[in-house]
Amino acid sequence: MYSSNTYDSTTKIFYRPIDAAIRWCNLLAHEAAILKVTSYSPSTLASVFPHWPCLHANTEKILDAIINHELPYGVLGKTVEPGTPIDCKLVTIRHTDLRSWMLHYYPEQRPTFLFGPSKEDNKTMSIGTYLTLRADRDALEAELKNAKNTIESLITELTNLKLEEENLRKLTDINGPINDQNKGTLLKIIGALIETILSSSQSGRRHSIFDSQAAIVDSITAHYNGVPGLSKRTLDANFAAAKRSLPKS
Repeated sequence: MYSSNTYDSTTKIFYRPIDAAIRWCNLLAHEAAILKVTSYSPSTLASVFPHWPCLHANTEKILDAIINHELPYGVLGKTVEPGTPIDCKLVTIRHTDLRSWMLHYYPEQRPTFLFGPSKEDNKTMSIGTYLTLRADRDALEAELKNAKNTIESLITELTNLKLEEENLRKLTDINGPINDQNKGTLLKIIGALIETILSSSQSGRRHSIFDSQAAIVDSITAHYNGVPGLSKRTLDANFAAAKRSLPKS
């Protein structure tokens, strides 16, 4: 693609529809990620990037204008007659044609890559900057929601582990002082508990979010730091002994 310095580094002589939509939405900072996923599949934009609805909407506006002969198009920058069938991967729109189309159909919009910075850009935040910040905020909010869900799952797992600890303590109180037989029973219980936590159901669904014994140990030491008997070394040794106590399957 050829570049032009008429306005800034985002300006080109011609664009693919997705290139123009990315610049229209002020998402150039995310261009590489967007093109990697959906460079030639505009129909996937709404599902892959739901936090940037303008990306799908603006791509559809450009494609609709091409189909309805409102916007001249071509192949690799060379304009063809309206209605000429070409590979969608090769469709391009010249900068000047795109600018004229937007002046006619969207006169209230002045994307920088087509019209350059407005006089108000030096005084207040531009609409482009605002949209970019809002898009980044929406993406961060989605990540934050996922992180909160993960934390809630961890809290639930830790609560269950604490209940198991209480049950083991009650079992110890009922059975009196731990002797070799009681210790063997407790080790089997611990071993069975570990195996259950790390295993999956017959349908393949995991019983917990922990995928290894080390993850369980790290979680316990993080929440019971300094508690006697719950150091990493002690847990590793007892967990290993507990697993060895189980009958071989």
